[in-house]
Amino acid sequence: MQGKLWVLLGRKAGDNAQVLALAEALGWSFEQKNISARSWEILPHLLFGPTLAGIDRRASSPLAAPWPDLVISAGRRNEPVARWIRRQAGGAVRLVHVGRPWAPPATFDLIVTTPQYFLPSAPNVFLNPLPMHQITRAKVDLAAKRLAPRLAHLPRPLTTVLIGGDSGPFVFTPDKGRRLAQGVNRLVAQTGGAVLVTDSPRTPRAATEAFRAALDVPAEAYWWHDHDSAVENPYLGFLGLADRFVVTGESMSMLAEAETLGRPLYLFNLGDPPGTWWRHRHNFRHKPLSHALAMRLAPVRMRRDISRIQDALIHDGRARWLEDAPHLIAQGEDWTSAARSTPMEGARRAADHIRALFTAAQS
Repeated sequence: MQGKLWVLLGRKAGDNAQVLALAEALGWSFEQKNISARSWEILPHLLFGPTLAGIDRRASSPLAAPWPDLVISAGRRNEPVARWIRRQAGGAVRLVHVGRPWAPPATFDLIVTTPQYFLPSAPNVFLNPLPMHQITRAKVDLAAKRLAPRLAHLPRPLTTVLIGGDSGPFVFTPDKGRRLAQGVNRLVAQTGGAVLVTDSPRTPRAATEAFRAALDVPAEAYWWHDHDSAVENPYLGFLGLADRFVVTGESMSMLAEAETLGRPLYLFNLGDPPGTWWRHRHNFRHKPLSHALAMRLAPVRMRRDISRIQDALIHDGRARWLEDAPHLIAQGEDWTSAARSTPMEGARRAADHIRALFTAAQS
């Protein structure tokens, strides 16, 4: 059975990647609805529930009948929009939400989530070990083939460094940028080769500059704050050319994409030393402070702990901490033989749950 599907896209690339990966795995034709949220959207969304009051309708895709059979959403900003669509359709729309919903979980027909959230077990909650994504070996190999001639001067092995930014309790300071570069320098000094590095729109400029100043090995880089719109983002090519990865541990999307590609994966910990969080001025900014308070005061289902995914990757032998790289490389990187996730595996399993919703409705 195939129905009419809308996917709601917002400003977060990671959320959009998950929604599109799930839609692609489902195999239905679908319409993308781009939703532009206003800066103050949290107020009407918390107060009024299913509403469009928090979005800029002129800057967003049209939302009008004929209504879809299924809406896939992700993130706080698009959740009330999905619920509004179902209300306009008289309840005749299935809702699938990716991540952590702010509304009670029973509001949705299916929630596709990951261990960083603390959602209770329920028939409508499906847990993936990592976020969904659209990265496959074939896609990155094609991008690598196009990019390789431009980077032929760089010695192998190539270490691809993926840099995220501030997220929840993690604040990416210039000092952490320097320490990341120093860890990469030590790794490359031990093995030879060069670095392919890209930061992200979330990376604070000061942290990027500190990393750039401290990196002293051959490198090809793509910096978001300096990028020329005429220059193609080499991200996929960097993934495909990688002989190993170094990824900042707060970026769940980057971790999930690198983890499936069968290369050694090292995590750089953006956290502060245990027991010192409250001693750092940078943690009293809005996002880290609100996260700390939420972890202490909010209902359990609203909490978020990225370390649960990091710890699982380390425990299962699918990743190692960057600080341990010199010792591991001296022994040989044979630990990478540990079982990896299959590209698109999580999205395919979630798609099976969606099909079951419609099969059960027909029976």
